[in-house]
Amino acid sequence: MNSMIQGIKQFVREEDGAAGIEYALLLAFVALVMVAAATSVKDSVKSIWTAINTALANAAPAAPAGS
Repeated sequence: MNSMIQGIKQFVREEDGAAGIEYALLLAFVALVMVAAATSVKDSVKSIWTAINTALANAAPAAPAGS
């Protein structure tokens, strides 16, 4: 029991735990920004593919009437 208390005291004194928490918060923030930006990116990509599809449909020659 005493060694466990000593281990906890040592963990609190060390700065590695604080750095780990800072990195975890930074990672969570980056993930949140990526999720928020995903909607905008999705709409932009959809718009680009729609424009490409329309341009290809207009550029394709019309099929002969007898085909």
